[in-house]
Amino acid sequence: MGAVTTEERVERVPKQDRSRATRQRLLEAAVACLAEHGWAGSTVSVVAERAGVSRGAAQHHFPTREDLFTAAVEYVAEERSTALRALFPQGAAGDRRAVVAALVDLYTGPLFRAALHLWVAASNEEQLRPRVTELEARVGRETHRIAVDLLGADESRPGVRETVQGVLDMARGLGLANLLTDDGARRERVVTQWAALLEETLG
Repeated sequence: MGAVTTEERVERVPKQDRSRATRQRLLEAAVACLAEHGWAGSTVSVVAERAGVSRGAAQHHFPTREDLFTAAVEYVAEERSTALRALFPQGAAGDRRAVVAALVDLYTGPLFRAALHLWVAASNEEQLRPRVTELEARVGRETHRIAVDLLGADESRPGVRETVQGVLDMARGLGLANLLTDDGARRERVVTQWAALLEETLG
């Protein structure tokens, strides 16, 4: 029996799998471009080149620029939600400081930087705004659910829901501050204080 050629091996890879891999490369490249170059410097052509695909292939998956970037931020947000849960596969075991630190980390990486550029663009782009608003609401609800689970918070008690949301708002604020300077030392102190407040409020 003759040797299998490279072309034959490629043909044996299901077309759907190749399409999925191309889509993922585009999403990852879009987030990286948005974080590094902002909205103005992130075009479909730039993303396609970074992903190693043609502009036509990019537009096959994402017909518009808005489609590409909203899908990219959503994709990585879902990936980070999965990663957050994976940090505590058996639950947080009552270590609320570790949970607060992990939540803060959500807002200090390239995802948050990319999302921020998208928010700024959405504030000026009528076509983009409703899509980003809906996306952020959905991501926000998921992050809140994860936080409630990991913190062991009972939201039937008065003030608990607002306390958990306050943690997430605080984390977002620290993420904003981190865009300009690395304030790791201050961040550590704030995380410690919030963890203490949670112990007192959540019991």
